[in-house]
This record gives sequence, C-alpha cells and structure tokens, in this order.
Amino acid sequence: MTDRILRRPEVERITGLSKSTLYRMIARGDFPAPARIGERAVGWHSRIVIDWLTTAAESRETC
Repeated sequence: MTDRILRRPEVERITGLSKSTLYRMIARGDFPAPARIGERAVGWHSRIVIDWLTTAAESRETC
C-alpha cells in the first residue's frame, strides 16, 4: 500500500470516530496529530492511521 495523505472526513470514515472525538483524542495524545499540508490544511499519512487502527485492535484483543 502506498502512503498517501488522508483528509479528516476520510479519517473519520476509516476510524469510525466523529470530528469531536478525533480532536479530543488528539488533544489527549490518544490519536496521532495531523501533518500540515498547506497554510490552512492538514491531513494524516495513511500509514500512520493504519498503524493506529492495528494497535487499537490489538489492544482490544488483549483486554
């Protein structure tokens, strides 16, 4: 899979998180912060989001 930049709506769709939950988790350090991709634009590297999903799934399995 090639790494690409995901914008917030796509991150919300992939993770199932709402906008407010996503930013609350970022503030707590529970979700990776986005990278600045322009003066007024941010996005997440797909690789980082996939890694987060994998880690979250593994931690649910061990509980």
